[in-house]
Amino acid sequence: MNEWNYTGNVEKWCIFEAEIKGTTAGNPFTDYTIEGTFSGTHEVKHTEGFYDGNGIYRIRFMPSFAGEYNFRIKCSFSDSEYTGTFQVAEAGQNNHGPVHVANTYHFAYEDGSKYYPVGTTCYVWELQPEELQAQTLQTLKQSPFNKIRFCIFPKHYAYNFRDPPLFPYEGTPCDASKMTEDNFMEYNGSAPGNEWDFSRFVPAYFRHIEQCIEKLRDEGIEADLIVMHPYDRWGFSRMDREHDDLYWHYVTARFAAYRNVWWSLANEYDLMPQKTLADWERFAQILCTCDPYNHLRSIHNCHVFYDHSRPWVTHCSIQRQDVYKTAELVNEWREKYRKPVVLDEIAYEGNIQYGWGNISGKELVRRFWEAACRGGYGAHSETYMNKDNILWWSHGGVLHGESPARIQFLKKILYETPAYGLSPLNREWDEVCGIPADTMQLMKPVKDYYLCYYGFNRPSFRDFHFDEETRFSVEVIDTWNMTVTDAGIHRGKFRVNLPGREYMAVRLRKCSGGCPVGGVVKQ
Repeated sequence: MNEWNYTGNVEKWCIFEAEIKGTTAGNPFTDYTIEGTFSGTHEVKHTEGFYDGNGIYRIRFMPSFAGEYNFRIKCSFSDSEYTGTFQVAEAGQNNHGPVHVANTYHFAYEDGSKYYPVGTTCYVWELQPEELQAQTLQTLKQSPFNKIRFCIFPKHYAYNFRDPPLFPYEGTPCDASKMTEDNFMEYNGSAPGNEWDFSRFVPAYFRHIEQCIEKLRDEGIEADLIVMHPYDRWGFSRMDREHDDLYWHYVTARFAAYRNVWWSLANEYDLMPQKTLADWERFAQILCTCDPYNHLRSIHNCHVFYDHSRPWVTHCSIQRQDVYKTAELVNEWREKYRKPVVLDEIAYEGNIQYGWGNISGKELVRRFWEAACRGGYGAHSETYMNKDNILWWSHGGVLHGESPARIQFLKKILYETPAYGLSPLNREWDEVCGIPADTMQLMKPVKDYYLCYYGFNRPSFRDFHFDEETRFSVEVIDTWNMTVTDAGIHRGKFRVNLPGREYMAVRLRKCSGGCPVGGVVKQ
């Protein structure tokens, strides 16, 4: 039997791994397979392994239950079977498992804990110099963001022309020394001079991405992996069917066992005319077949929406299709697709030349609040010009904008919601009102919680009337100045005074137990 070793003990929703020394003859990426079956009292799962270079083959498994597991591994280069047992301990304090869809339109961790996605985009942060990567991780630790979108393949676009330290395949890249900000689109697609062997991966490239996924996981941040994209001068977006499928199997085998992985099949899939709808459906089928943990799956548009009603799509990942309106359409998309709506590109706070990257912090925060109260989720990025051309949206680094602190404030408000999310309530024509999602799901009377947002309107007061008996604790929320002001306890018909400023909200929560009314505690 070949030399091998494996993890003896593992925590629930962490990674069991077996490492087997095998042959290097021929092409180990295509000529041999490694497969395993993992059996516990409550689950049996089959997974694929992968070749990790230097004669090492690996296979991974993420257990979902505590207790004893048995495993059986078969490798096509050996007649031997590799079998054994390992113990799975209960999850630690900060380990809540993978994120899944909850209450149709929202999300929760597998252990039942709430999860409100507050995402950001940093397309190729993991392919930057080490010092910049470390700075990005430090910034994320101090930010509100619990999800980050980034690419597996390198990206060729404005402000981002540097070759990565490593490439995903063996070979030689094109010479882009003559590329400028004026002619970079001429190099998009497969620029002349690329010479790749698309059947031979560079394991160190993918190993580094794994390390980044692990670091994000340890900070409680979901890794929303963009598997393909069109901004490519190296030819990775134009591989043939055989090598596309090899790539999808490889990344699934390597990354699926990480609990914080989400799959984004593409960024702006509709800008890749060389891929057909049949190709995208085939890629989705590979994920559905080879990812036994059913991680979240989406596909992102530029101009044309994918059909998010497809059964493999777990949630809508949407780029704005109107210069002004995006969050305002969340109700429509919820009703159409009956899935969570995540506005992964709602436009970015910044000042670059492109309209998608030069809205103000105030406008980005308004879009977040608008989306949240309509039962959807906004997402952030930042594109401020600077002398080093290090833009958060592509490279990471540090944040310069005004929106992250205000998004953190909204995140706190959302986690105080008594449900897995908000549902839109058509209460008044000139406000956006969210109520607890399970109120709508269970058809309960709406009397417990209201979050009313007024956006760019500036009322100096609002009148409310629900019934004559229910008492509400009322708070005035200044979403930009990040204050919550107690406005007293009210019942019947009552008026809430407001400062006549933009970006105000009112939160009403039903009183329970002792509750002061007019200075007297009524039991």
